[in-house]
Amino acid sequence: MRICWPAATSAASSSTSSRSASMTHTILDPTGRGAQPAGSAAGPADPQDRPTPELAPRPASLAGARVGLLDNTKHNALLFLTVVGELLVEEHGAASVGIVETKKNFSIPVDEEIVSRYRESCDVVVTGVGDCGSCSAAAVADGINFERAGLPAAVVLTDAFDITGRTMAGVQGAPDYEWIRTEHPMAVLTEEQVRERARLLLPEILSTLTDPDREVRA
Repeated sequence: MRICWPAATSAASSSTSSRSASMTHTILDPTGRGAQPAGSAAGPADPQDRPTPELAPRPASLAGARVGLLDNTKHNALLFLTVVGELLVEEHGAASVGIVETKKNFSIPVDEEIVSRYRESCDVVVTGVGDCGSCSAAAVADGINFERAGLPAAVVLTDAFDITGRTMAGVQGAPDYEWIRTEHPMAVLTEEQVRERARLLLPEILSTLTDPDREVRA
């Protein structure tokens, strides 16, 4: 995607107006897919040409499920996710936390190798916490990548980065994708406050990962 800025018109900048007229600023898609030719193996260039991802089928409950946690390296994220995993096992019947990984770079979405490891080791994923621009965009892309692979995902972002998340969802061809919002910031919370936040968000995380009506419909 390229945005062309208009030429400068003030007296102070008139000498550079010709350069400004042709200047472009490039907004990069951190998934690396935006630069690919349409129809290439890595994915089409235009988000409108990319198939809209459907949410992975949800289990009726987490009874017996293996939970995967993906830490994006942000301060307090691993503690938050660890507490969420413990609560899902202790209070909602999950069998175990099957896999916990920390991303090497919070601003780069997960690749197929990482997604494959999670598919082998867990049934649902919780990831976050997006509390900056690039990490929030990547977290949304992560959630969509897991959904494409058939893994229900709960993505947690702070509310300061809704626009960033929505922009990335559009880039990924899923403009209506939803995540869990929490008050910004998370990084400054004490351990006790992080535990309280995990408890507070647990019902929404649970409802994001499951579909209780599925059992009724079956």
